[in-house]
Amino acid sequence: MIRPFIRLFLLAPVMASVAATVPLPAQQAPSSDTAIRLTLGGAIRLASRQNASVEGAQSRLAAAKARVTQRRAEFLPNLSAAVGEHGSTINSATFPIDFPSVPGQPALFDPRGSILGPVNALDVRARVSQTLFDPAARTKVETARLGVDAASADAANVADLAASAAANAYLAVLRADAVYAAHLQDSTLAAELVGIAQDQLKAGTGIALDVTRARSQLTGARAQLIAARNERDRTRVELARVLGVSQGQIVLADTLAALSMSANADAAAVLVPALQGRKDVAALELQAKAARLQAGSIRRERLGTVGLFADEGLSQRNGRSYLPTYDWGVQLSIPLFDGLRREGREEEQLSVARELDVRAKDLREQVTADVRIATLNLRSSSEAVGAARERLALAEQEVAQARERFQAGVSGNADVITASLTLNTARTQLVDALTSYQSARVALARAQGSISTLE
Repeated sequence: MIRPFIRLFLLAPVMASVAATVPLPAQQAPSSDTAIRLTLGGAIRLASRQNASVEGAQSRLAAAKARVTQRRAEFLPNLSAAVGEHGSTINSATFPIDFPSVPGQPALFDPRGSILGPVNALDVRARVSQTLFDPAARTKVETARLGVDAASADAANVADLAASAAANAYLAVLRADAVYAAHLQDSTLAAELVGIAQDQLKAGTGIALDVTRARSQLTGARAQLIAARNERDRTRVELARVLGVSQGQIVLADTLAALSMSANADAAAVLVPALQGRKDVAALELQAKAARLQAGSIRRERLGTVGLFADEGLSQRNGRSYLPTYDWGVQLSIPLFDGLRREGREEEQLSVARELDVRAKDLREQVTADVRIATLNLRSSSEAVGAARERLALAEQEVAQARERFQAGVSGNADVITASLTLNTARTQLVDALTSYQSARVALARAQGSISTLE
């Protein structure tokens, strides 16, 4: 009759740890309307849409499109209207010309000066101008359009980076869940061993040392379980931060062991698609091309511009004589010398293009290295998963055999404790091997530029 109560007492700490994994009451648990059930692929695509860095990249893309509109405006007519009224008075003595007077008649203006006026005039005018020829402006439009393509590629690259971060955060949660489950099993086994040792001591077939060993093992398992629970909760906070959602809204649909274990580990087969699919490489190449076009636009400024202008309006003085007047013309403007500023601007853009070329070349080499490293990690981690599963099976068998001997009173619980420690290590190694494989799969997808298609 006492035995069930003893076991209940020993299992109480473990049950308390298990209770931490049970959902909160209904009023605090996420409802089905707000909960987001995420797979690995779902987390990747969610982060690529609403991560803060992705939203910032989309804003930069919108700004690049606005610059195209600004450049195209140079080919459209400019229309303006103006209404002006002014009044003035003049000192007659300030005239630079002396008007001769008829002999015997007074001078036209008082030699001592007099105030003439006021003269009030109103002018209402509309003006239109149109660029007819500007080769530099055309190149600037092409440069702005390339800037849009580069910004679009950069936004896609930022989305891939956010997706990769989300994938790694998702795997961290799955690993923490698996480690927690493994330590929970260790705690349950340790509590059962305490109960068996207590029973044997009461029956006179055991010794107090076995009870002490078992209780020490249970305490260690509880400490590991507490640390694993904290890691499980912490990784969920980090995942929610990467995804830009509330932590209470996330429900993971995958487990570490259920994720796909099929990936192409042939570096030669995936290298060419990787170089073609990486958006960061494309962004650098487009930026370099845009810088060269900008340098060409600066050179074309030497060709000059041809423009047409015209205005027409009504002028009147003191409310009289509303007469239409107009002004029109064609203007050719050719820059002759600007203090070598144009040459300096051109060299600056060419230097920017050379720097971007160097960065693009280095990035292509980095992509090649990333693909090769990811495929190597993928192959080795796949082999490690097989070895870890085999070791786990042997460790479970060792625990079962040692436990049978302990229950039969053939040996003490030292063998069971040693075997359980081996089992704990085997479980952790399998979790680490599975995590390494999935991390290598994410790294390979990122190196290929296909992270958004990962499932």
